[in-house]
Amino acid sequence: MKTNLILALTMFLGVTYNVSAQSEGLKWLDIELSNYQYPYEVHTIDLDVQEQHLHMAYMDVKPSNYNGKNILLLHGKNFNGAYWETTIEALTQKGFRVIVPDQIGFGKSSKPSHFHYTFQQLAQNTKAVLDEIGVDQTAVLGHSMGGMLATRFALMYPEITEKLVLENPIGLEDWKLKVPYKPVEWWYQNELKKDYDAIKNYQKESYYDNKWKPEYDEWVNLLAGWTFNSDYETIAWNAALTYDMIFTQPVVYEFKNVTAPTLLIIGTRDRTALGKPLVTEEVRTTMGLYEELGKKTQNRIPDAQLVEIDNIGHLPHIESFDRFIQPLVHFLSE
Repeated sequence: MKTNLILALTMFLGVTYNVSAQSEGLKWLDIELSNYQYPYEVHTIDLDVQEQHLHMAYMDVKPSNYNGKNILLLHGKNFNGAYWETTIEALTQKGFRVIVPDQIGFGKSSKPSHFHYTFQQLAQNTKAVLDEIGVDQTAVLGHSMGGMLATRFALMYPEITEKLVLENPIGLEDWKLKVPYKPVEWWYQNELKKDYDAIKNYQKESYYDNKWKPEYDEWVNLLAGWTFNSDYETIAWNAALTYDMIFTQPVVYEFKNVTAPTLLIIGTRDRTALGKPLVTEEVRTTMGLYEELGKKTQNRIPDAQLVEIDNIGHLPHIESFDRFIQPLVHFLSE
């Protein structure tokens, strides 16, 4: 009787009952994370794009000791603006104004049922946030997928981009040359299969070399909590569309056109690459070699500096914050 009552309640809330995930203390999360507290106040901007009325969330953190410099932080594919908390705190202490958007399809921003995702569109949306708050020049830092977006932003808006920072960006190689194309529906079906265990195992293996710390749980829980939501199909569809964007819109061939002074911060243990399950083991061993990709990318980008962080994976600002923030602050202060 008690079990039936619990099951009925979870179905009423629009969640999927998952014993493994529930044992981890997860909670149902709203499609726009209204029941998840970000570290700083969240604002929104209205966007009318692609015949839709959407809203885009962002944090705009202004320090009392403002030094006149701004920095835009762009999140990765499996994240949102909240994971920049320690970075925001450190940069504002140094006097930087920090702007942190959630891209459409992510975090507290709209999850449209249909959307043509391009890095150009996301860059244009991001510029709309800067226009809204009156910022006309800024440094731009992008992590993972955010690195691809930061590069596109710098190429589209060189007059705005004072400096460019790429933290373990994806897209340093063109996966289309090695990985067979899969349609959006394939990515969508993969997303629908995800649960807490699958998400954690992926992050543990891909990001942290199978070395897990309790503070990493939050970034798993944010994704896994969505799988309980009755709107998870919409969330999964947006995730599939952004996978297709990443796969089909490489920026690697345009690094030579970047004009902003650039800093690459590379955790050399990283092996992130899209489509590894779709290739042979022999091909897989040639993908995502960041100790090589960092150096190659530095040579492709004019006026680029490279900071390599040995024995660190895909998330230096989470896994090794001190080794990440010191070169970042130094570069921004030059």
